[in-house]
Amino acid sequence: METRSTQSFIDREARYGAHNYHPLPAVLERGEGIYVWDVDGNRYLDFLAAYSAVNQGHCHPKIVEALTQQAQKLALTSRAFYNDVLGEWEEYMCKLFDYDKMLPMNSGAEADETALKLIRKWAYKVKGVQKNEAKIVVCNGNFHGRTITIISMSSDPDAYSDYGPYTPGFINIPYNDTNALEQALQDRNVAGFLVEPIQAEAGVYVPEDGFLKKAADLCKKHNVLFVADEVQTGLARTGRMLACDHENVRPDILILGKAISGGMLPVSCVLADDEIMLTIKPGEHGSTYGGNPIAAKVAMAALDVIQDEKLAENAEKMGRLFRSEMQAIDSEMIEVVRGKGLLNAIAIKPMDGKTAWDVCLAMKENGLLAKPTHEHIIRFTPPLIINETQMMEAINRIKETFNTFGF
Repeated sequence: METRSTQSFIDREARYGAHNYHPLPAVLERGEGIYVWDVDGNRYLDFLAAYSAVNQGHCHPKIVEALTQQAQKLALTSRAFYNDVLGEWEEYMCKLFDYDKMLPMNSGAEADETALKLIRKWAYKVKGVQKNEAKIVVCNGNFHGRTITIISMSSDPDAYSDYGPYTPGFINIPYNDTNALEQALQDRNVAGFLVEPIQAEAGVYVPEDGFLKKAADLCKKHNVLFVADEVQTGLARTGRMLACDHENVRPDILILGKAISGGMLPVSCVLADDEIMLTIKPGEHGSTYGGNPIAAKVAMAALDVIQDEKLAENAEKMGRLFRSEMQAIDSEMIEVVRGKGLLNAIAIKPMDGKTAWDVCLAMKENGLLAKPTHEHIIRFTPPLIINETQMMEAINRIKETFNTFGF
């Protein structure tokens, strides 16, 4: 009989899988709502939510139903033919987010790549930039995915080291720096500014109030596209449907992914108006699985859940509670608490050799799962369906964890 010990699962992955992740030693086999269970039957509060892909909670019944019903009817046609669901989804998204067109893809990285291609097409077809001279402004600390082109604009050595030669055409500026942006926009070959409204992977860095609005206004002034990567910050995570909504900014190109499927399967998309989107002609970009019928039905169900259950409003309320309680913890290990809505982080000061990783291991033993990013920061992103009783349960477990370190 095959063994099912936690270590046996970990050993099998180590033996047969690439070593491109360093997971916490919890082997999960079931999820429901804000909870997950491991192979030993232990229950945990999930405070990562698959990097904000599971905003609606694990295995939400409405999303599961949409997936299973469509999977039994028609799963994939490719875009060689029309299907009876894609147009419905495209209309749904365009009306919800107020854009002319949607282009469906699968992963967040694919959606970002799509946006980059749209920026360059628009540069040559509309703005009049000379061929192969278009530039895109990006921010240090960015994380838009792991393709060769995307890591070419990264400032993180872990992301780009030993992957050269790199894709040219990017100008890196400091995040949250409108003066640097304005200077970069003096270059007439700049066609777009790609930015995360909050830099999540970098450690939940929230820009100063007004940054997004000032940046969007500068882009408009210089005839440059303002492009928002809301793959992680969008879909109610920060207390609004989009993080850009906090400042009433409408991106020229909007990038969505992760929670657009409620964690059921890879789904992403890009939204833009006709002047931008229609620069790409048939045969110039696409994806076999992009816009498949299952993805379309799942995405509509997932977005219905966000709206029907008022998850943005709940994220706003629960986020304020979480940050208030975290800031009240008396621990020398906690350097700063920051975030917006239910996208939050705690910066950890290593003490006596104990790091953010050790804190996460201790939280796991206390029944809560979170994960470090950049070694000294712990990101806390629970499903947005969490209620106040569950949040206080989680807060108490986090407090207990820090108390055990005695700093």
